[in-house]
Amino acid sequence: MTSDQPADAPEMPAPEVKETAAASLSGGLALLLGLIGFLLGVGGLVVGSGLAAGDSATVGGVLLVLGIVLTIGAVFGMAGLNMVAPGEARVVQLFGRYTGTVRADGLRWVNPLTTRTKISTRVRNHETAVLKVNDAYGNPIELAAVVVWQVRDTAQATFSVDDYAEFVSTQTEAAVRHIAIEYPYDALEEGGLSLRGNAEEITEKLAAELTARVRAAGVSVVESRFTHLAYAPEIASAMLQRQQAGAVVAARKQIVEGACGMVEDALARITAQDFVELDEERRASMVSNLLVVLCGDRSPQPVLNAGSLYQ
Repeated sequence: MTSDQPADAPEMPAPEVKETAAASLSGGLALLLGLIGFLLGVGGLVVGSGLAAGDSATVGGVLLVLGIVLTIGAVFGMAGLNMVAPGEARVVQLFGRYTGTVRADGLRWVNPLTTRTKISTRVRNHETAVLKVNDAYGNPIELAAVVVWQVRDTAQATFSVDDYAEFVSTQTEAAVRHIAIEYPYDALEEGGLSLRGNAEEITEKLAAELTARVRAAGVSVVESRFTHLAYAPEIASAMLQRQQAGAVVAARKQIVEGACGMVEDALARITAQDFVELDEERRASMVSNLLVVLCGDRSPQPVLNAGSLYQ
């Protein structure tokens, strides 16, 4: 296991082959030589046929043989031509043995006896379907992710797995499910990681696990992001009420803290300026009235006291 691989990531088998550069030549030169050989071969056939029908049968026969050999050789040689587009590669095999990969774009020539498999090296997107899983607290949630990936090693992508695109799709779904069950949607304790509250940290862990999972297929992960994250419909309303209750409690707590500070400042200024004398009962009444005014969710209705506080 490598140092940058997560501790709980699956142990993938080591690749049996790694990408190497295949021996190839410029296709333009090979095409020119092939055309020249083909024309010489056809010319030899035509001239040889004419001489064979006349008095120079021996020379005509030699020219016919040379024409046939040149024509077949030219056609066979041109069978090694390949057009490689940008963002593509050719995995070359000779009698089943991997001999290298052609990544240079343009017209290239390789051994005509080899087989060439086209493989795309472009950057791709894979978006998972909306998956329904249980988070760390057992709550059913729905989530989906998009992964940006690219073939890094064409030999591993061709020979280490049956279908590298399907392999990436399956491993992406497995990684998303594993990350979802490791963390809660919302953390109950303060400072805990959650899928909704710590999106950056969770996506970094997802990318690290994906990289470890698809490395065996010669694939590198460019980026991964969650595209959908929500509670399952059967508990969405209940969880929404809990979130609303938590927001109300937090708001009330902040209101009470602010109101207590304002009451404390008011009592300190009254005491410092000494323009009215407050005993304990008057102080308690003033604190009660101020807290009702500051913490109430509706406008207070004033009540005039025609007597005194003690009557």
